Formats: sequence, structure tokens, C-alpha cells
Amino acid sequence: MRYFRCTLMIVGLLVACGPALSQDIGPTSTENAATEAQTLGDESVKDIQSLLTDLKRERDPEAASEIAAEITTHWNTSGSPTIDLLMQWASEAIKEKRNPAALDFLDQAITLKPDFVGAWNQRATLHYTMNNYSKAMSDIEHVLAIEPRHFGALAGMAAILAERGREEMSLKAWERYLEIYPTDREAQDLVTKLSEKLAGSRT
Repeated sequence: MRYFRCTLMIVGLLVACGPALSQDIGPTSTENAATEAQTLGDESVKDIQSLLTDLKRERDPEAASEIAAEITTHWNTSGSPTIDLLMQWASEAIKEKRNPAALDFLDQAITLKPDFVGAWNQRATLHYTMNNYSKAMSDIEHVLAIEPRHFGALAGMAAILAERGREEMSLKAWERYLEIYPTDREAQDLVTKLSEKLAGSRT
């Protein structure tokens, strides 16, 4: 589970908050959140497509890791100061072990922008740390419905499936992960070990 925890930590990183995040959430900012987010979202789609292509083609693990981090930053960028503020509050609440408050902030972020994978993924992470695996898996499935190439969510899915003893499905999830991020050596090792274990169980 060490790899899963590290992956969730990476994909759960939040965008650095600028001065705009100091504003209070009021009716006007709430109403405009979706519009604000859409502006940046449209601009970042092409960047993500290009980065994912680069990630798949890159053969140097360190360079690939940098590309993966940049992709994660894009996925965690809502484009809305209102939503980013909610995400900041959620992150602070998680650090302070105020999980119900964190869930409330994340619920609000998802309501304002249902296609924001950063909020879904952060909530999946929180559910996982609270041992709510069914809810974590449900949120992971939402992430993948929005962005099927979200390698962090695939890693989370693979780990939960393995914990539940569904190792063949876990292997398939890891294989999907490596189709997107082929130079991840730790994932390669996990696929090798799972494949060997499953092959041994069939003999």
C-alpha cells in the first residue's frame, strides 16, 4: 500500500493559492464559479493532450516524472478562485483532522464544477484515509469517467482492488496505468509481481 499512498499524495496536491483566494465566497462568486473555471479549462485541454502524449513517449523516468507532475498540476487547476478557495479550506481541514468539514468543502467544489477531477480525486483520497473504500472507489470511478487517462486514479483503483482480493482486475488497472505512464518503474514492478502471482495460482 506504500505506492498507493504515495500516488494519492501526488494526485491530491493542490494548486498554489494566489491573492485572489483571500476573497469570501458570496452569491456572486458562487454563481460565476463555473464560468471562471470554463475559461481556463478550455485553454488547458490542449496542453494536457500534448503532455499526455509526451508522457507516453518519454523513455527517461526522471523526465517522465516531471511531465507527470505537470499533468497533475493541470488536473488540480480548477480555473475558479472560488473553487480553489474551497479546495484550500478542504486541504487545511484534512491536515487538522477535521474530516467532516473537509468533505463539506469538497462537496461544494464538486457541486460548483462537477467535471473538476481535482475535487473528485481529493475526496477519493480522503475517503480512502477514512477507510471508506466503497466511497473512495465511487469517486475514483467519477474521476475516470471525466478523464480516463488519470493515472493517479487508476493507481488508486488498482490498489483498492488488490486489497479486496480482486488481483486480476487490479492487474488490468495497472496495465491501463502503464499504457499512459509506461516509464513508472514501481508500477512496472507491481505488474510483474502480480502477473507472477496470478500465473502461479493457475498452476
